[in-house]
Amino acid sequence: MKKTILLFAGLAFLTFKNQAQTVTDYDGNVYNTVTIGTQVWLKENLKVTHYRNGDLIPNVTDGMAWSNLTTGAYCNFNNDANNYSTIYGRLYNWYAVNDSRNIAPVGWHVPTHDEWTSLERAICTSGTCAAEFPYDNTTTGLRGTDEGGKLKEIGTTHWQNPNTGATNETGFLALPGDYRSGNGTYTTNDDIGRFGDWWEATENGATSAWYRYLSYNNANVGRNFDDKRDGLSVRCIRDSTTQINEINYQEEMKIYPNPATNNIIIESPYQATIEISNIQGHLLKSIAANENHTSIDISDIAKGMYFVKVKTKKEIAVKKFIKK
Repeated sequence: MKKTILLFAGLAFLTFKNQAQTVTDYDGNVYNTVTIGTQVWLKENLKVTHYRNGDLIPNVTDGMAWSNLTTGAYCNFNNDANNYSTIYGRLYNWYAVNDSRNIAPVGWHVPTHDEWTSLERAICTSGTCAAEFPYDNTTTGLRGTDEGGKLKEIGTTHWQNPNTGATNETGFLALPGDYRSGNGTYTTNDDIGRFGDWWEATENGATSAWYRYLSYNNANVGRNFDDKRDGLSVRCIRDSTTQINEINYQEEMKIYPNPATNNIIIESPYQATIEISNIQGHLLKSIAANENHTSIDISDIAKGMYFVKVKTKKEIAVKKFIKK
């Protein structure tokens, strides 16, 4: 690799508590979730050993057999489930990710390139986010500045030193599950903790597909493509029927000043509902907008990044602002 809820008979049961949600896969593994911007993600890497319909995903331990695969399979890092899979999740080749029987729990899926990019843009505060995180399928290498640090678990319990820039302020709790090469070999045990690699659902041709990666020694997000036979981690994202960031109404909504100190002004259509949430989706304020310009007092919230959601009967728009 190049580096530069309870599910039963096809039904998914979701548990909500204080806006948190848990999801249980076919095997009974329970995952916590986190809301970031307009998206809901699993906070843990996938561990399931069955497709959604109950069919077994083969566990292929032999390196030669792994290298010859053109169908879905999973493995545990270093073929050691006890020491690795419980914490870091399992590793899957892209054929398992792309299988029509579906590797994700009902109501969830493996994220596309655009969905990963939307996550990156949601936590970017540079002012040049569109340029740093383009919606295209050609750019490779490191992206952004500190967005990867916002996704990584803090400390060196699982990440190796120095775990540069790790703040986990998003609650994504990214862990370094490492990978298995398409030729069937693993990196050495000493390498666990250096990289986290997650498949995209986006293909790059007959033999390769795209993935995102984070590293112990920088705070960026990386993007590249590699062999579909590689074994990488999987993070699932909740299905959505609305691509909020793409609707035209987004351009009608304005926030200023941004960054702001004590007040923000929202320009929005008449009779909209305005909601302010933190980066993990927890609702802080809900205001009825009876004018086209609504002033909101934000002096009582802490410094940081927040999301404003404006809702009418037919449309929703979401934008972020910085409290300084």
